[in-house]
Amino acid sequence: MAATAVRYLRSAGSPTAVEPHPRPRLRAVREDERLPLDPAEFRRVLGHFASGVTVVTAPGPDGPAGFACQSFASLSLDPPLVAFMVARTSTTWPRIAHAGVFCVNILGADQGELCRGFAKSGADKFAGVAYDDAPATASPRLAGAPAWIDCTISTVHTGGDHLIVVGRVEALGTRDETGDGEPLLFHRGRFGRFSG
Repeated sequence: MAATAVRYLRSAGSPTAVEPHPRPRLRAVREDERLPLDPAEFRRVLGHFASGVTVVTAPGPDGPAGFACQSFASLSLDPPLVAFMVARTSTTWPRIAHAGVFCVNILGADQGELCRGFAKSGADKFAGVAYDDAPATASPRLAGAPAWIDCTISTVHTGGDHLIVVGRVEALGTRDETGDGEPLLFHRGRFGRFSG
């Protein structure tokens, strides 16, 4: 069939070879081409998006590591993948990356103080925090969290000043059979819960 098409194009006087497009000229974006975007305004507007809150944890030779994370999402059902975003400046991320595994602890409505503890930098975030080992990776599974997702790191992508971490789900579950634990919500800089 391809030979027939080539013969037709030759008889019609059409060229058989297609000239390649010239390579695009690559250059850096100039300062005057950037959109004038105030970081405070960016945060204010995006703060209108309500999200759940998690704590991402990992085991380590110097003790467990963890940080509060609202940038978490399910990614794929087949294979089972989740993703979270972490600032490139995070001091906790290198410890999680070194472990190669993590557990996402989905926080409940009454765990705002626990979240605040994991949002602080430089403190012993696990002081006084009850946890056990997640079944597949031994990452800390926080007591009282309504749900948990135990993962191995699959890939890491760059995204501006953050990294996009994709994890393959190895095990997951809820703390009770019904899975009805009310989630902790974050909206416009404040914690909240469902009403109604």
